[in-house]
Amino acid sequence: MERRKLGRTDIDVSALCLGSMTWGTQNTAEEGHAQIDRALDAGINFVDTAEMYPVNPVSAETIGRTERIIGLWVERGGTRSDMVLATKHSGAGLSHVRDGAPITADTIPATIEGSLRRLQTDYIDLYQFHWPNRGSYMFRQNWTFDPSDQDPAAVRQNMEDCLGALQAEVDRGTIRAFGLSNESAWGTAEWLSAAARNGGPRVASMQNEYSLMCRLYDTDMAELSVNEDVGLLAFSPLAAGLLTGKYQGGAVPDGSRLSLSPDLGGRKTARAFEAVDAYLSVAGRHGLDPAQMALAWCMTRPFMTSVIFGATTLDQLEVALGAADLTLSQEVMDDIDAAHRAHPMPY
Repeated sequence: MERRKLGRTDIDVSALCLGSMTWGTQNTAEEGHAQIDRALDAGINFVDTAEMYPVNPVSAETIGRTERIIGLWVERGGTRSDMVLATKHSGAGLSHVRDGAPITADTIPATIEGSLRRLQTDYIDLYQFHWPNRGSYMFRQNWTFDPSDQDPAAVRQNMEDCLGALQAEVDRGTIRAFGLSNESAWGTAEWLSAAARNGGPRVASMQNEYSLMCRLYDTDMAELSVNEDVGLLAFSPLAAGLLTGKYQGGAVPDGSRLSLSPDLGGRKTARAFEAVDAYLSVAGRHGLDPAQMALAWCMTRPFMTSVIFGATTLDQLEVALGAADLTLSQEVMDDIDAAHRAHPMPY
């Protein structure tokens, strides 16, 4: 399993990262532990979670359950040092967490303490802000995005204050690195500038949605990532399962994400299924598993640090692990480019 540097830190992470957001709803604790054990055995050392997980659905009753499942793995004899562990502080507006309060210097210490307690660890390798307080164009909000009501001076002051609180946690030894999620090029540049001006941990990574079907990252964010060493941690690289082909022809497998989220977070469109057909055709012509092709393609991107995938079964996990050994030919890459040009932004 290839290892890649996390930003400008001394942390090396596997090119594939095990996502955990279904542990506690679609998966039991025992199933989550089996996934961790198999992933570690295959050379994955990177596990991503969040204080708000699990999802499908997010509810007040389940907040923190996924972190607790990982903590149980540690309690039951898992070796914490084998794992690079990432978690996230929820942004403004999630009523189930801190009554929807924004991320501030005051919320950071207690939120970290809560994650440490649930995770049964005394340090977090990568601490991420799940989405910016000011909002985001992620999750299909790009179609109506309007930043005109933002207060840039207040945003910058909040960043400086938060970096001060994060540096205190670095000094205390509770976090090793800092990352962002669902951020923009302007927001990331401002975080970098604030750290350069006033100190505090430099942004090491960006966790945004990225797949064959969601390529908002390919322009401004790609340039920032490469030039500033802020690598992408891609989430939903299989487009919520669409790229496996399992939803084609109107299929809704029992227990699947589509059975729990009927519009797949805005991804279920007629054009999406047409795009999937095109990518399935590419995989079929070249004798490739479509899920492995989609993951392997993500790993080729010049700004990619690690590709976060989720699995609800060990069979799905095994398929994903196979992507680590897959090298895509130039013919495959050319066919993928042609499919993308024919089916851009399908949702």
